[in-house]
Amino acid sequence: MAPNLSDSPFSSLANTLIKAFEEKQETTSDKKISVNILVTKVASYYEKLRTSMDYGNEETILRRAIERNLKRRLFLDTDPKSLAHDLVRELIWAGYFKDDTLPESVIKKVSDSINLQLELKKRIAKLKLAPGVDIYEFIIQILSCEIYTILAPNNPREAMANFMFHVLKNSVDIIDDSKQTTDVQVFVAVRKNFARDDIAFLRYKLFVQIFGRLTDANFNQTVSSFPKGLNEIIYQLSYPKKDRIFNHIKKKTPPFLILYDLLRQEKDNLKELVKNQENFKSVIYAICDKRYRNIRNKVKTAVIRSFIFILFTKAFVALSIEGTFEKIFYGSVQWGSIALNIVVPPILMVLAGMRIKTPDDKNSHIIYLDIYKLLLEENPKITEDISLKLKPDSVKTIKDYVFSLLWFLSIILIFGVISIFLTRLHFNPLSQAIFLFFIAIISFLSYRIYQTASAYTVIFKKNILTPILDFFFVPVIRVGRGFTEGITQANFILIIIDYIIETPFKGLVGFFEQWFSYLAAKREELE
Repeated sequence: MAPNLSDSPFSSLANTLIKAFEEKQETTSDKKISVNILVTKVASYYEKLRTSMDYGNEETILRRAIERNLKRRLFLDTDPKSLAHDLVRELIWAGYFKDDTLPESVIKKVSDSINLQLELKKRIAKLKLAPGVDIYEFIIQILSCEIYTILAPNNPREAMANFMFHVLKNSVDIIDDSKQTTDVQVFVAVRKNFARDDIAFLRYKLFVQIFGRLTDANFNQTVSSFPKGLNEIIYQLSYPKKDRIFNHIKKKTPPFLILYDLLRQEKDNLKELVKNQENFKSVIYAICDKRYRNIRNKVKTAVIRSFIFILFTKAFVALSIEGTFEKIFYGSVQWGSIALNIVVPPILMVLAGMRIKTPDDKNSHIIYLDIYKLLLEENPKITEDISLKLKPDSVKTIKDYVFSLLWFLSIILIFGVISIFLTRLHFNPLSQAIFLFFIAIISFLSYRIYQTASAYTVIFKKNILTPILDFFFVPVIRVGRGFTEGITQANFILIIIDYIIETPFKGLVGFFEQWFSYLAAKREELE
C-alpha cells in the first residue's frame, strides 16, 4: 500500500537538509570580472577540444582545468597575486564562468590560498613523509580543490552529501576495526558515489576533515601534524575493504540524486507538494524521467570523449611507434594493419555505448518509496546492513590459490584468442600488442560508460549470461583500468598540448584581450 504523506511531518534530519536548500546564496555588490567576448569565444572552443581529449568524470572537469592551469603557470610565475588574477580570467575565457558573474574579491581569496599552499609545500619539504608520495602533486591537487570551492561553492550539494552520510553510516559495520574508520570509509564512498569526487577531491575532503581549511590561524599546527595526517589520508584511500563499501553505498545512491533534484526544483513548494500524494509521486516520476533522458546525453558525451581520447592516443602510438617499427624491421609501413588498429577500437567503443539502456517506471517507483522514507521517517532505513571483516579468518587456502591461477589463465586465454585472430589478419607482434593494449582500455572505458548509465538504476536484472560475460570481460576490464590510469599519467599528446601549445596560445589570447581593452580605452577618448 502506498504511504500516506499528508499526515506525516518531515524528519528532523530532513528539515535540516531542506533549510540548506532554502537558504539564499550570499550576493555581493563588488565589481564583477569582465573579459572580452571575442577572446572568450576563441578560448572556449579550445577548452572544449582540450577537455574532450581528457580522461575523467564530467563533474571534475573544472577542478582538472584549475589543476592544469596551476601546473602550467607555476613554471612561469610563482607570484600568488598575478597567478590568481590570470587563472581566474582564464577560467572565464574558457567558459567555466559567465562574464560579469565572479566578483573581483575572489581574486584576493584565490591569491591567499595559493600563497598558503605554496608556503605549506615549502615548509613540509623538510619533513619526513611517506615514501613514494609526490608532495608537489598532492599540494597542487589540494590547492585546485580549494580554488574550486572558492569559485564554485555548492552548499546544497554538500548538505545532501552530509545527509546521505548520516542516513547510511550505520548500515556498514567493520567488525575488527574502529567506528571512526568505518565512518571515514562510508564518507569516502558517499563522496565518490554522490558527488563523483576524483582522487584529488577525496584527498582534499579528508585533508579538511583532519586539518580544516588552511588558514593563517591553523597553518603552524597543520605543518607540525602534516606527516601523520598524510599517512592517514593515504591509508583511508587505499583501505582494503573500500570497494565493498563503495558498491554497498552505490546501490542506494539514486534516491539521493533524485531527492537532490527535487529539493532544487521544489524548495519553496515542497511542504505543500507532499500534502498531495499523487502530485508528489508524479513530480518524482517526472524528475526520474528527465534524468533518464539526460543519461542518454551523458552516455553520448562519454562515448564522444572516450572516442576522441582513444582515437588521438591510438593514432599517435600507431604512427609514431608502430609505423617506425615496421619501417625498420619490415622495410615499409603496413598501412592496412595500422588503419585497422586506429579505426577498430573507437568503433567498438561507439557500438558498446549504443547498447546501453535506461531504467523504467519500476525503477522510479522504488526511488519514490525511498524518498518518502528519507523525508518523513525519523530513522530512515533504505538498505540492508552489511558486516565486513578486515582481517581474513585464516591463511589462504588451496581454493584461493586455484582461483588466482584461474584468474591469470583467463587473462592469457582471452588475449591469446584475440592474438590468434590478429595473426590471421597478418598483424605483426607489435601491432598485436598495441591492439590488445587498446582493446583492454576500451573495455574499461565502456564499463565506465555503463556505470554512468546506471547512476539512477536501483533494479539490476540478473541475466543467465552474466557469469559468462564476467569470465570473458572482467579480466580484460581490470587490465584496461591499469593501462588507462597509466596512460592518463603519461599521455604525451596532452603533455605536448599543455606545455608546448597551450602556453603560447593562452599567452596570445591574453595579449589580444589587453589589446582590445587598449582599443576600447582609445575609443572612449573620442567620445
